[in-house]
Amino acid sequence: MKHLRIGFFSSHGGSNMQAIINACKEGYLNGEPCVVISNNPDSIALTRAINEGIPHFYRSQKTHPDFDDLDEEILKILKEHSVNIIVLAGYMKKIGPKVLKDYKGKILNIHPALLPKYGGKGMYEKNVHEAVITNKEKITGVTVHIIDEEYDKGPIINQCEVPVFENDTIDILANRVLKKEHETFVETLKAISEGKIII
Repeated sequence: MKHLRIGFFSSHGGSNMQAIINACKEGYLNGEPCVVISNNPDSIALTRAINEGIPHFYRSQKTHPDFDDLDEEILKILKEHSVNIIVLAGYMKKIGPKVLKDYKGKILNIHPALLPKYGGKGMYEKNVHEAVITNKEKITGVTVHIIDEEYDKGPIINQCEVPVFENDTIDILANRVLKKEHETFVETLKAISEGKIII
């Protein structure tokens, strides 16, 4: 069984991050939250990290205007904390080439739809759910995939369906999907740690 040393990247609330932290604390997931990096100094994710006693860093192009310097700084933080897997928990920035290369195949994202549907640039958060409702879909879902250079194009490693009901509003659907995100991300990481999913 592999012990996951998890580095989180988050721009806003980090509720997926919290679900994973809780699973680690409860002993359900053989993992350790090692570091939280955010590009937003006011993100709830950083507050969550403070509350949990997890090392945390605000790094962005405001702290490091040169993108290559930022990429190198983030990689340095990951190495200093012996991170062996990266979880994107609502991270709204591009991952730099050095981090992508060093953690190739080890950077996971969750998308609030069944990729390849409703993926790509601009397809995030409520934009996705609005499109799903507008197109009168009966089923949506969540996708855990590996990050590469293109938005939402990396290899898919897990998907779970979520029903869409006739009277759903964007917010109601978003909440249903988010609950499934929490479950699916934890279960995917558990499967990775147990060798049931190989990345």
